[in-house]
Amino acid sequence: MVKGKKKSSNVPSGRKITLKMARNALKVTVDGKRRLDLSNMEISTFPKCLLKLYDVDELDLSRNLLKKIPDTIDKFVNLRWLDLHSNHLEQIPAAIGRLHNLYNLNLCNNHLTTPGIPHELGNLKNLRILNLGMNRIETLPLSMVALKELRELGLFNNLLTQCPKFLQNLPKLQKVNIKSNPIPTEDHVEVDSIQRVECLYLVREECLCPGCLKACKETQERLESRISTALTQKRAIFAGLLTPNSVAQENEAVWR
Repeated sequence: MVKGKKKSSNVPSGRKITLKMARNALKVTVDGKRRLDLSNMEISTFPKCLLKLYDVDELDLSRNLLKKIPDTIDKFVNLRWLDLHSNHLEQIPAAIGRLHNLYNLNLCNNHLTTPGIPHELGNLKNLRILNLGMNRIETLPLSMVALKELRELGLFNNLLTQCPKFLQNLPKLQKVNIKSNPIPTEDHVEVDSIQRVECLYLVREECLCPGCLKACKETQERLESRISTALTQKRAIFAGLLTPNSVAQENEAVWR
């Protein structure tokens, strides 16, 4: 009896990383931190041998083929910087919330969806920079309101339909990038000539000098006045129109 040949898998096996290779990839940063750089190595499975280097301060696994990060990621207790961008990750383990020293987390350009973002992300009390851009995220976990040290947040190229409201409760947040999301435009865009930005820079009032604070408040008052005037004019246009005529009915979707 002739045995049939075993079908070959189309899934790339990835490159195997040995402990020796990992040790050779260790670098020391300018501020004396130990960085393990395994970027762009065609790694498809998180190498178990990395657990023997659990005391590194920075871990770069970007531009690989990873689909999953194991729960053992929490063994890297000293980790302050974790770069996982440009992989095939569909979810992040809840264990990541136990990396209490982490201040920079890059998850950009993966396959993450809303269920793939764990609520435990809100446990990263020291997190300052979080990049979730270029994924498939529709909403963010409300637990992220606990990220009181967060300064920068990347949400560009996702599926968000509105800017998360809890962001206004993050006291140190300075920069939010929400470019290229399907966020609807406002109803009054045709009469509102205000230029809107998708990249926000937030600053607390007490951080501004008196001159800058005065200028900001004057600009805000002018914009509010323009919006109020535009709305008043639009109401006046349709004030006498009680019943749409035949032409208006055909174009109902437009003037509404």
